[in-house]
Amino acid sequence: MEDKYDVAILGLGAHGGAAAYHLARRGARVIGFERFTRGHDRGSSHGLTRIIRKAYFEHPAYVPLLLRAYELWRDLERESGRTLLRVTGGYLIGRRDSPLVAGGERAAREHRLAFELVENAELRRRLPLLAVRPDEVGLFEPDAGTLAPEDCVGAHLELAERHGAKLRFERAVKDWAPAGDAVEVRLADGGSVRASQLVLAPGAWIGGLWRFDPALLIERLVICWFDSTDAAVHAAFRAHRHPVFIWDLDGETFYLCPAVGDEGAKMAVHHSRVATDPDHVAPVDAEDVRRMSERARRAIPGLDRFLRAKTCLYTTTADEHFILGRHPAFPQVLLASACSGHGFKFASVVGEILADLCLAGRTALPIEFLRPERPELRRIP
Repeated sequence: MEDKYDVAILGLGAHGGAAAYHLARRGARVIGFERFTRGHDRGSSHGLTRIIRKAYFEHPAYVPLLLRAYELWRDLERESGRTLLRVTGGYLIGRRDSPLVAGGERAAREHRLAFELVENAELRRRLPLLAVRPDEVGLFEPDAGTLAPEDCVGAHLELAERHGAKLRFERAVKDWAPAGDAVEVRLADGGSVRASQLVLAPGAWIGGLWRFDPALLIERLVICWFDSTDAAVHAAFRAHRHPVFIWDLDGETFYLCPAVGDEGAKMAVHHSRVATDPDHVAPVDAEDVRRMSERARRAIPGLDRFLRAKTCLYTTTADEHFILGRHPAFPQVLLASACSGHGFKFASVVGEILADLCLAGRTALPIEFLRPERPELRRIP
């Protein structure tokens, strides 16, 4: 058994990597384990771009966390020297009473965020390449934009190591067990580590590591990148020209991030409800591409050239909110997983929250609505 650490972390993706950084930066002795390679693309922390926004239609309670997340992403940019957050502006599009538009407006008004409600004719003028329906409006948020997920994860990991964290890649964890007021982490290769506290952040691989039984759905999502054979449309979807958007499109939540470099515009449907085994995810097939190409033609006819596609995993709770806080039965264990497909943008602040909980026993940030004990987690999603 290795020496005892202050904190052991299982999973070094978006949230685990951020936790390693914030803990090590405050002087904690940290060891982290990741079953795959550094910066792998098998889970939920890849895809070149991720939308970040403040007018949070999912629930206004997330907004204080988002305000702090923006600050921390900018801090991380300064310390790492990387460009991580690009502000493009963004739209929530749908009928005036749709969950996206009404929910986004509720959050914006409650927290006094900058926003503009854009009526149909003006929306069509601003977004001429979108096939906006006559009954649709847009909620424009000037602070919305994209994060670069691979660079965000890379920056957290690199700086965590610079501050003294020991990060072990391609080392899977078999299980863990309480050891008095500490935790013993048992590795698949037969080794073990003891730590005063344990952070569980393995995403879709949480499996039997929970030691409690929330209802979860591991979803397989397909993300596609498209370009245009029309030079003007190609130019319009560059990152510095086109806003991000999320669209209530025929009952599906459809989103787009503008192109970075020559990668094309990224689009996908938020939530598939298609269950999968994270160790045996079906590769992208012709039917996946056909379905997404059909959606692209219907919504943005000018994006007529399919480039490529990848899978992504969502670990979705029954109420589609995160699980963040102390384990219901083991106070030396912190849970940071099951982010239901909308957690990446929060990684910077989740890392800070986990460091607060581990080192100070509390956080000033409002996370009560994400507590693991909430009864809503028992429903089937």
